[in-house]
Amino acid sequence: MIKVTRLNGISYYINSELIETVETTPDTVISLVNGRKYVVQEKAEEIVERVIQYRQRIFPYRAELVSGENDSR
Repeated sequence: MIKVTRLNGISYYINSELIETVETTPDTVISLVNGRKYVVQEKAEEIVERVIQYRQRIFPYRAELVSGENDSR
């Protein structure tokens, strides 16, 4: 989940796993795979960075698992 801010200043969280597209029109519009759209204050680049940070927090060891590091065999 990532925190975003509506145009009226109210913050809420959306499931970043459901984000299909993020576009600037000039407002930032987040489209989810279920068809819902959210207009937020954050710039598209901020949304992308938040998704990356979120995934790094929940998958901190993924790079090690993929590369085979710490493999004790």
